[in-house]
Amino acid sequence: MASYDENYEDADSADGSPFRPLYNDNVLYSGQPLALVVADTLELARHAGSLVRIEYEQAAHQTDLQAMLDTAYDAPAELPPARGNFEGELASSALSVDVTYSTPSEYHNPMEPHASTVLYQADGSLQIHDKTQGTQNCQDYLHKVFGLEKDKIRVLAAFVGGAFGSGLRPQYQLPLAVMAALHLKRSVRLTLTRQQMFTFGYRPRTVQRLRLGAAANGRLLAVGHEAIGQTSRFEDFSEHVVEWSGMLYHCDNVQLTYKLVPLDVFTPLDMRAPGAALGMIGLECAMDELACSLAVDPVRLRLTNYAERNGNEDKPYSSKELRECYAQGAKRFGWERRNPEPRSMRQGRQLVGWGMAGGVWEAMQMKASAKARLEADGTLVVSSATTDIGTGTYTVMTQIAAESAGIDVENVTFLLGDSSLPTAPLQGGSFTVSSVGTAVQQACQALQRQVLEVAKGLHPQFASVTPDEARFESGKLYLGDQVLSMAELAASQASGVIEVQVDAEPDKKREAYAAATHSAVFVEVLVDEDLGTIKVSRVVSAVAAGRVVNPKMARSQILGGVVWGMGMALQEEALLDHTLGRPMNHSLAEYHVPVNADIGDIDVLFVEEHDEIVNALGSKGVGEIGIVGVPAAIANAIYHATGKRIREFPITLDKLL
Repeated sequence: MASYDENYEDADSADGSPFRPLYNDNVLYSGQPLALVVADTLELARHAGSLVRIEYEQAAHQTDLQAMLDTAYDAPAELPPARGNFEGELASSALSVDVTYSTPSEYHNPMEPHASTVLYQADGSLQIHDKTQGTQNCQDYLHKVFGLEKDKIRVLAAFVGGAFGSGLRPQYQLPLAVMAALHLKRSVRLTLTRQQMFTFGYRPRTVQRLRLGAAANGRLLAVGHEAIGQTSRFEDFSEHVVEWSGMLYHCDNVQLTYKLVPLDVFTPLDMRAPGAALGMIGLECAMDELACSLAVDPVRLRLTNYAERNGNEDKPYSSKELRECYAQGAKRFGWERRNPEPRSMRQGRQLVGWGMAGGVWEAMQMKASAKARLEADGTLVVSSATTDIGTGTYTVMTQIAAESAGIDVENVTFLLGDSSLPTAPLQGGSFTVSSVGTAVQQACQALQRQVLEVAKGLHPQFASVTPDEARFESGKLYLGDQVLSMAELAASQASGVIEVQVDAEPDKKREAYAAATHSAVFVEVLVDEDLGTIKVSRVVSAVAAGRVVNPKMARSQILGGVVWGMGMALQEEALLDHTLGRPMNHSLAEYHVPVNADIGDIDVLFVEEHDEIVNALGSKGVGEIGIVGVPAAIANAIYHATGKRIREFPITLDKLL
């Protein structure tokens, strides 16, 4: 692709030089695509690919983070500044812990592999079906890479079979498929195999050192969190691993450090709850160790250090019901029956362990646009270029539109997954409802005002009516006993529709506050004393996420996050052959993820939380928070069951024997 030497950056790019497939003859990592073969049939393409022979000039490589820790350098990401006198307070603390935890690389492994279908049109334009979390991000990327006008590129992603962050950036199959289509002037489809899904982004391996100092009563005097993560040699991928340690608990003396080690690997990529899923392992396991050292209950220790403000930003929270998460979660779980002594609880030959952890995720809102169109038959069509990666976006946006417009939900259609629709941010970070949902709400409210203006022009009795006096319900406009059909008002227009488009952005009042979703996770594990096998038999996850627009779908998100947290704690690990520099377990047969037989009872409860500041909907999003804290809670439960503190994840049975 040397002939297409344009800017390869996208909306989720890391600092550095993005990967450019087939750009030159340099091999940057093992598994890199080196050639593209296209044919009329899959079988012929595979055969032709097997005939390709490549000669290599070998060079030394390094893929082992542990062996290169002394080469770590400060990550370019801006961290919260150190506050207070961390070293001094740590040294003078009545009790301290100094522990190191490590986490492995993990791959996204969505059910649907990445694929791109490029339909070459007669006028040279491209209609592209891509697995993506941002159709407009892909459109902009292709515009810059190939120099095509944006109106010649339409990217579609009506349904996405899971992504978890893997679709935030355009993956290499997309530019390769477009390159082939432009060269051949034919339609091209390129699908990655499951093995090839292990040749690009992943959650980075980390080594984390936690140093906590406390007074005799458990009050935190010093919090230090140092993390080292891996990145590629061509981009500096920085995750927010350590920031959470400066905000979850109140402490006046905090020091946070994040460093990178460049390796001969592909650049890591955001994965569900990026940074927090990793950082909270270190923090919440260290807090459990501190609680054990102080001989205090882990919940009590967290309440002793409860933070009313975000210490990193020195701002109050727009709302925070974490205290209630602890209380309601503990009550539902039966935490008061816990014997704090390790190895003290049994169920037959099984050791029983109870552990817990807290969780936090930033409640963000991005700029977004939405269009609302009322048609002559009374149908409301609302659209935005967001995607649905399995989170229920179609349903939730339809709900918001119906509620905001005063039209029955069965008469509302929501369109998404099309780069030609109104602007939407990437779908990630748990900000789709707060961002796109706010735009949808505002568009429908603007539509109501426009409908009222039409009514004023046609019906004198409505001439002096203000929006506050009018009532919209079930597709009708009410003023006292007078009723008008919204469908008839739309039909009265020359175009047969009433249409508005709105651009929404965060309210200025948010700037004075910090906003976050919180959770408390309680876990029961059963550990076979002889075999070391671990079963997560029970989980209670209590979540405070503002207004939950659709409790059923929100619960599903938390369930999925908890299951993934089990995988992080007990199974998931990319095992690299450092001689070859590539994963050995690049299939779902060998890269283990939880299956039905691994899952016990999962109880999800949403704590009531009202927030009039975070956004007009009062919603914070739940896609990420479900996984945060789960691995730590499981690790803490395993310690309670066995008396063995395992600090290297995943916690497999060989580490307990």
